[in-house]
Amino acid sequence: MEKYEILPKLARLSIAEEFEGKKLIDKNEWLEKYPWLAEERATFVTLKMKDKPRGSNLRGCIGSILPYRPLIDDVIANAKAAAFEDPRFPPLTPEEFDRVKIEVSVLTIPEKVEYEDIADLRSKIRPGVDGVILQLANHQATFLPAVWEELPVFDLFFAHLCVKAGLPGDCLRYHPTIYRYQAIEVEEE
Repeated sequence: MEKYEILPKLARLSIAEEFEGKKLIDKNEWLEKYPWLAEERATFVTLKMKDKPRGSNLRGCIGSILPYRPLIDDVIANAKAAAFEDPRFPPLTPEEFDRVKIEVSVLTIPEKVEYEDIADLRSKIRPGVDGVILQLANHQATFLPAVWEELPVFDLFFAHLCVKAGLPGDCLRYHPTIYRYQAIEVEEE
């Protein structure tokens, strides 16, 4: 959606505030210009290194599964968290900041997928369209729809998702709870 094209700029300014140690975002000004930023929406902010090959260029990704705060606040918080608090990476450096590409995904509300078995689940998940949340006991993980680009095969996608949740790669045989959602993805030019 065209209106979301400003979100990567908002995310970049959020991270720049941390490096510069001063406010660069006047929230009232942004909300006056873009009132829809006050809507409660869930987002993910993904940082990718421009100078690394696809598949190995992830530099941070943090987000919200459910909407619980205004879109402007969700993007700002998730951008800073992706840059400085993703436990998989050290904090982003100023040198890396110049070489990072920012993508913002605005999520729909997740819907529970009722399924009988793995074959049934396979028929209800749309590769390239659906993001997936997997829950089993106290384990949970999600993959955004964009992950299908790197893991385009259902079995591979779910094996990696199971492992991300801290479960065995064949965790679908334990019939975890599955939710699906879609995302509008906007990346920097």
